[in-house]
Amino acid sequence: MTTPTNLPSFWSRISIAFGAFFKSIGDAEFAARVRDDGVGPTAAPAPAPVAPAPAPTPAPAPTPLRAPTPDSALQLLSLFQREARLIDFTQENLSAYSDADIGAAARVVHEGCARVLREHFTIEPVRGEAEGSRLTLAEGFDAASVRLTGNVVGKAPFTGTLSHRGWRASTVTLPQLAEAHDARVLAPAEVEL
Repeated sequence: MTTPTNLPSFWSRISIAFGAFFKSIGDAEFAARVRDDGVGPTAAPAPAPVAPAPAPTPAPAPTPLRAPTPDSALQLLSLFQREARLIDFTQENLSAYSDADIGAAARVVHEGCARVLREHFTIEPVRGEAEGSRLTLAEGFDAASVRLTGNVVGKAPFTGTLSHRGWRASTVTLPQLAEAHDARVLAPAEVEL
């Protein structure tokens, strides 16, 4: 098995996870497809693709990798827990609750997550055109900012329809941490006296 070379960044994965999370809550068929597409430890292997493989392209030169800094990721997760109870929500077994109860809880989680994003990030679209617009990507377009989907064959220029404008964080302002702060504690245990 080969390892993909164009893996999404940490921030892209957060966006993908939130999108899949909320779509799974509202769309049972989508949730079943996620479950059946080889995501998670108990999922069956994904079936082999039916469509013919696109023409091979030369492999890009390897890009040096940066070591991740888990403290920032843990701090962000802690903010999502504090403002939206995101960890509590995702760790809860939802099978005993009605869709209306889950929807009400999701609204609270959504509002809290949106508050964290507004307070700590400036998020703007990658593309300025309206979704549904036709556009042409010239040779040398930024493949890290634009992902081609559908029937990708040949080389640029590519003409297609913008299905998602994408998101980019133009500023990040996470609070500074004290030197002795243990970022692994996402939410302290609470003991009522």
